[in-house]
Amino acid sequence: MAEKTVKILAVGDVVAKSGLAYLQKHLRSLIKMTGASFTVVNGENASQLGLTPEQAEDMFAAGADVVTLGNHTFSRREILPYLDDCPYILRPANFAPQVPGRGMGVFDSPFGPVKVVNLIGRCGMDFGPDNPFLLVDKLLKEEPCAVTLVDFHAEATSEKQAMAYMLDGRVTALWGTHTHVQTSDAAVFPKGTGYITDLGMTGPARSVLGVRPEQSVAMFRGSVKERFAAADGPCKLEGAVFEIEPSTGKCVGAEAIRIEG
Repeated sequence: MAEKTVKILAVGDVVAKSGLAYLQKHLRSLIKMTGASFTVVNGENASQLGLTPEQAEDMFAAGADVVTLGNHTFSRREILPYLDDCPYILRPANFAPQVPGRGMGVFDSPFGPVKVVNLIGRCGMDFGPDNPFLLVDKLLKEEPCAVTLVDFHAEATSEKQAMAYMLDGRVTALWGTHTHVQTSDAAVFPKGTGYITDLGMTGPARSVLGVRPEQSVAMFRGSVKERFAAADGPCKLEGAVFEIEPSTGKCVGAEAIRIEG
């Protein structure tokens, strides 16, 4: 008899207060609609840059089992003690070891333990984290789980794809975050790892990565920089669903999802 599969839901970067409000309104129904048993949400842009402990708690109340972060992890200073206190929020594991928080965790789920790893890329970033390709080998040996999920917060599509090929068959699913534009390449790799280059974003649909279009246009035209503001109008929620075999940790299906309006 074939093993019963379960589904994992991964949600792309939550952007601004409107994106958080949209997540709060729709995540529970999306979990029900997809039949997801475990949900990971990238929350690093809930305050446009960074997030607060209160916003993280709102994400958990909305249905997130784990919240992951990225290059704006420390943009809101009030998050620092929370990163140590709350075990369900992760920042990139390849940040400097002395900073608050953790980059990996093992979490309970209806189908058994789930390991989640948060990494950040080095291509095109404004700082020099440790090499994620070297660190991940060590992380996978710690607290091994049949089901292992990786949020790779990275700018370059090549870096994300290279990581996926290196980890194919070693992790259950790997998805990219950070660029806020959903890609069309959701797939299961040859050795059983689910993949998508970028989940997309949760926030203003008529925007440039969540920002008012006129501000982005002005920046690229060389105008004096100003603080970015979230775009107005309707929102969207983007992500991916991975169908997995919990005992083997293999992915058997990967599909991008989007709700809007």
